[in-house]
Amino acid sequence: MKSSALIAIASLAVLASVGARADEADASQYALKFDSSRARAEVMAEARTEAHADKSVPASAKVAPRVNSVVERTAVRAEAVQALRSGLIPRGEAA
Repeated sequence: MKSSALIAIASLAVLASVGARADEADASQYALKFDSSRARAEVMAEARTEAHADKSVPASAKVAPRVNSVVERTAVRAEAVQALRSGLIPRGEAA
């Protein structure tokens, strides 16, 4: 290469490196600062109230309430075992 081309490349490299400077490692200038006059418990209580009163969420997207059953666990388990043995419930690769 010619010496003028090397000098041009070197000067471009120097100019490019001048713009690269290190800053604070914690990026504190981008941190959000909040000044609140409300207590944490008050905000949490309001959030709970709003979450339960939200009508914009369809009922199908909410968690179903717990259903209290009168059937005992052992009876339900015995029915499931019987249904599995009789072939009413698919098992393995057929599932």
